[in-house]
Amino acid sequence: MAKQQLQMDRKSFIKVSLLSGAGIVLGVNFLQSCQFKNDKPIDLEALDYNEFNAYIQIANNGRVTIYSPNPEIGQGVKTSMPMIVAEELDVPWEHVRVVQANLDTKNFKRQVAGGSQSIRFSWLPLREAGATARQMLINAAALEWNVSANDCSTSDGNVIHPNGKKLGYGDLVVKAATLEVPTEITLKNPEDFKIIGKQAKNVDNFKITQGAPLYGMDYFEEGMVYASIIHPPAFGQKLIRFDASEALKIKGVSEVVKTGNNIAVIATSTWIAFQGKKAVKATYSKANKNEDSTYFDQLAEEALASGKFKKVREDGDVKKAFKEADKVIERVYEAPFLAHNTMEPMNFFANVTDEIIELKGPIQTPELTAKQVARNLKREVDEVRVEMCRIGGGFGRRLKGDYAIEAALISDKIKKPVKLVYTREDDMTAGWYRPKVKYKIRAAIKNDKITGYHLTDISVNAVVNKQRANFFPSGAIDNLLIDTYKIKSKVTCFAWRAPICNILAFAEQSFFDELSEELNIDPIQLRLDLLENAKKHKDQNMEYSPERMQEVIKKVAKEAQWGVSKQGVYQGFSAYYSHNTHVAQIAEVVLKDNKPVVTKVYCVVDCGIVVNPLGARAQAEGGIIDGIGHAMFSEMIVENGVPKSNNFHQYKLTRLKDAPEVVVSFVDSKEAPTGMGEPTLPPAPAAVANALYAAMGKRFRKHPFVKNGLNS
Repeated sequence: MAKQQLQMDRKSFIKVSLLSGAGIVLGVNFLQSCQFKNDKPIDLEALDYNEFNAYIQIANNGRVTIYSPNPEIGQGVKTSMPMIVAEELDVPWEHVRVVQANLDTKNFKRQVAGGSQSIRFSWLPLREAGATARQMLINAAALEWNVSANDCSTSDGNVIHPNGKKLGYGDLVVKAATLEVPTEITLKNPEDFKIIGKQAKNVDNFKITQGAPLYGMDYFEEGMVYASIIHPPAFGQKLIRFDASEALKIKGVSEVVKTGNNIAVIATSTWIAFQGKKAVKATYSKANKNEDSTYFDQLAEEALASGKFKKVREDGDVKKAFKEADKVIERVYEAPFLAHNTMEPMNFFANVTDEIIELKGPIQTPELTAKQVARNLKREVDEVRVEMCRIGGGFGRRLKGDYAIEAALISDKIKKPVKLVYTREDDMTAGWYRPKVKYKIRAAIKNDKITGYHLTDISVNAVVNKQRANFFPSGAIDNLLIDTYKIKSKVTCFAWRAPICNILAFAEQSFFDELSEELNIDPIQLRLDLLENAKKHKDQNMEYSPERMQEVIKKVAKEAQWGVSKQGVYQGFSAYYSHNTHVAQIAEVVLKDNKPVVTKVYCVVDCGIVVNPLGARAQAEGGIIDGIGHAMFSEMIVENGVPKSNNFHQYKLTRLKDAPEVVVSFVDSKEAPTGMGEPTLPPAPAAVANALYAAMGKRFRKHPFVKNGLNS
């Protein structure tokens, strides 16, 4: 059928469903070479690329272009996702160039950067895309030679027959595209991988070091104007009126307009827009004094005293366990609001016309954002086009497309293409914060055994995620209760790197360290014993694997020489499962001039098959340093609805001098890949807190440590 269509119209675009479960669409375009806006591949400009399927283009000399469908936020998917396709296509990695795909809901599924799920969800579809194209090339060669396709194999971009014949992919691509799409394909055995599992440099390294326009902040289009935005100074405030007369006197400021509850200053440059913003005088409704960090603490205490919670999970008979306990251990752990503070402030380009809505910028959720823009402008989503830039940090902030919606509303209002750019102050004070949280944990002890466990979660605007209730120690303790209470607020809160787990892991893993002391048992042995019990209760809906968790724990204990005396070195342990990945860590602290210094963190990760060890190691290191730095130094205080930190002189992040050495190793696995962008962050704060206790004899139960007894 495809061949008949080709004969009727050689420029036709043939689309065939590939493997119904995979959700990929193949498209073949034989005569049109594809050209990409702002894309100038090194040494490859003269090649004639033919679109072979939704991910792959093969040139007449065998060079391959692979689309990377998901947003690149520094987690490395623009490198690792094409590696998977190239592996199954069986081409040399050095012959591949990578192009960032635009939003394409017909050909790609889940174009999202969030939850450390990009590789996990795309592992099979990416492999199938490469393997299907490889099989079509084999079939083309078999027809050319009049041999059985089963006798042919591939290697380094060539189809080979045992009789010595060989044809390169470039010689076969046009013929292959005329063939039926195979419904049965063979995926490589992991033992035969040539690309997956090998270290690959980030495909954008050269462009990044050369300052090439990759990021949203770099984007420029002739005729566009620049916008700065003024949000209300306090959460929950409403704009009443504003006076822009002084702003309009500034040369280069062309307009000042109201969009929703905000004010936009339009100018000929970002700098002028920022200056115009300072000159605008605005009047707002009265700030709400109850939107306050101190008041939220009071509400949390009242909630704990009330006992009126929403039950998330209950195993066994918790009341009986605590009633019959010889001893009950109770602790409270706390953490403040946190801003995301991405290196690249929020920005987006929008051009709203009667025919189309063009959007371009750094966004983790392009499809959702397209729908939200369409809804806000009362347009059809099919009219929205989204192009993705490389993102200078997301950490969950860019899951929210509010700034893209703002850009679209401004463009629609002024009828011009516009680039909206936040100042750092905008970025920090009008963000979506990590929820402020307080955890109370109780354990029942009977005959020196943990017989009951009760976790209560009190948070400001946090989303209750029942799946987290299936993480350790669920299943490991027979009688277990998890409940929650949500304090409602106008302070905007949302996902922050490793949502919920980033603090829950700190609380639970710190608590188990305290329990080990009460029970006079080694902290690691306590976890191993609990995991042994968990193996007996696999029917209790556990998300984690007790066996895989035990393996990473034993491996990190060996690598860090846990229990072996090291002169002047104090160790702390932590282990956690999140984003489908098992992680164990041991932090080391030394005292210099009687001040504690975190010098090293050992980390063992079981994330299944490691696609790109170089990128995976970078993610592991970054997550650990991020987690330690925020636990030790960072907080966002809100007073009467106003964030009290608006730049880095008031909000400390980890400095180079604070970063420890990080030693990362991976469990050798043949399991499908799981998350890597987030899982190493949650256990890190507890590992450090437990090491600090070993060094100082002081427990740290509240973030940031520097404001709660850490002399640093």
